[in-house]
Amino acid sequence: MRSTQDPALLKAFAAELKARRAVRGLNQEELGFASGLNRTFIAKLETATTSPSLTSLIFLCNGLEVDPSELMSSLMKRYKKELRTRSAAE
Repeated sequence: MRSTQDPALLKAFAAELKARRAVRGLNQEELGFASGLNRTFIAKLETATTSPSLTSLIFLCNGLEVDPSELMSSLMKRYKKELRTRSAAE
């Protein structure tokens, strides 16, 4: 079975999550606590080794105190940049 994971999207999400966590001055454990998620799950998201469920995404937005639409808008900008970078490298 073929994977439905998009490496460029995972990388863009990882970068966006890490940047927003840093702006809020939170470490992974603090974000985990604020969002009700496990620190190791946060670490896996930030290393682009897993993707969040819709529920986890909403919990992360709550922990980061950001509207989901704002996070998605920023994510899409990073994703498009990541796709351009990958295309240029090929």
